[in-house]
Amino acid sequence: MRDNPEFSAGLIEPLDTASAALEGVLDVLPGAQEHVEVSAIIPCLNEERTLGICIEKIQRAFASAGIRGEIVVGDNGSSDGSIEIAMRMGARVAHQPVKGYGAALQAAANAARGRYLVMADADDSYDWSDIPRFVAVLREGADLVMGDRFAGGIEAGAMPALHRYFGNPVLSAIGRVAHATPIRDFHCGMRGFTREAYRRIAARSPGMEFASEMVINAQRAGLAIAEVPIRLYPDKRDRRPHLRSFRDGWRHLRLIVAHAPDRLYLAPGLALMLAGLVGLGVLARGPVTIAGQYFGIHWVALSTMATLIGLSAILLGTLAKVAIATYQPLSRGQLVPWLLRTRPVEALIATGAGLAGLGILADGWLALHWLLVGGGMEASVHLAFILTTACVAGVTMVLAGFVLKLLLDNLSYRDA
Repeated sequence: MRDNPEFSAGLIEPLDTASAALEGVLDVLPGAQEHVEVSAIIPCLNEERTLGICIEKIQRAFASAGIRGEIVVGDNGSSDGSIEIAMRMGARVAHQPVKGYGAALQAAANAARGRYLVMADADDSYDWSDIPRFVAVLREGADLVMGDRFAGGIEAGAMPALHRYFGNPVLSAIGRVAHATPIRDFHCGMRGFTREAYRRIAARSPGMEFASEMVINAQRAGLAIAEVPIRLYPDKRDRRPHLRSFRDGWRHLRLIVAHAPDRLYLAPGLALMLAGLVGLGVLARGPVTIAGQYFGIHWVALSTMATLIGLSAILLGTLAKVAIATYQPLSRGQLVPWLLRTRPVEALIATGAGLAGLGILADGWLALHWLLVGGGMEASVHLAFILTTACVAGVTMVLAGFVLKLLLDNLSYRDA
């Protein structure tokens, strides 16, 4: 029977299938293959002109530094020969159907097996030969190593003037202030990080803003961040770059602001609200003159505006902190644990309802008084502003309280 060709064919086919399945298992099991120290991860979308150059540089860098490494290409749906080039040159390809720079990087990082991961673009604008410099700093204990193009140098034609002198410096400065990080080049595309740091950073933005989210989350998680000066070169593309200046710049700014509730919401909001409340208190009974300066109805309007904007910023900042904690639980600060412990939602709603009810009743009484008695409207207009402020503030607090309950419940269910 063993000499029967049909028997042999029937036996060999399942053996081939089992062998292929076993190779797939060995490919993903930790320690099943030779240990990989460094994974070079490359986002790619139609980069056949330069991808091979980058892979060759990586391979030479690994060989010259004695690094046991691998190359993983996060392909974002290339329709040219990029995939074939990567596979022919020994790189692994992780396919990512979700479009975007960040999505492609996440696919490559999730497929990587190295203890350290180093990322850079596929257009040869970053020198992949610098990998050993990043690895050396990671070996010394850094969790995230950022490239700094402004310290290392930018070749002529490598970066548009709008990005070099305005976009990158301004966004990086806002990021440093908003998130208390010393990183000079927030958006450098070449950086290295440990596998554990990648897990803790938990960046999930699919677009270019992924670069900013990495830095923000690393700072929030208390990771050790270092910088390495690198040089930026003109890319070797023969087409328009994927980056869109104003669209992607706005995405970076939007994310930087949204993730900075402490410095951009809570602190300014508290200052505004306190200033507004002081103004309303001083002007409650009518105009006053202080040091020869007259403060009348216009200052009441300004105080009202400051109070309501400040309160809104505090409430929205609190909601933002809870929302961030639902997917970034490693660093909650003190506010979110306090909210989970004390559950002040009912107190917030009750206080808001009380303010709103008092404001509505008192405003109604004033309106009725003006209609029935007549005259004297100017004498009580300051009080009307204060009561209206209380009404609007109360309604805002009630609505924010219900949203806060949704977020806290979601956070509690996730932690359970």
